[in-house]
Amino acid sequence: MVSWLTNQKWILDLLFDYVDTANRSAFNVNINKKADIQFTEYHGTESGHYSWHHDIFWDRADGLDRKLSVTVQLSEPNDYEGGEFSFSEVQSPDVAKSKVKGTVLVFPSYLVHAVSPVTSGVRKSLVAWFEGPTWR
Repeated sequence: MVSWLTNQKWILDLLFDYVDTANRSAFNVNINKKADIQFTEYHGTESGHYSWHHDIFWDRADGLDRKLSVTVQLSEPNDYEGGEFSFSEVQSPDVAKSKVKGTVLVFPSYLVHAVSPVTSGVRKSLVAWFEGPTWR
């Protein structure tokens, strides 16, 4: 299940604080305080997952690109099995640490990543994509 959150300035403000801090310490890309925000549930009864993908749409005509992606773990670790977040090209986060409720992960939107199938229970997360001027 996917739901889009609109007009939730307090969530945007909260997420931007994390993204801005990570950006200043690690990425140094040009971002705006503008993001699409999505709530996602992965159900074990449906083997909920996200296949390998990146978060950039290279053919946008509005002069903006997704620059930094953020995911927030909303479930407790024992709420589900499976559902591990991983990267294909760089080291993936430690599984035990990334499943802790409240964990925030910020990464460049061009990195290929996936969420493995949830085998039981429900995994809940909040994801957002912060934009900036077109990549050069």
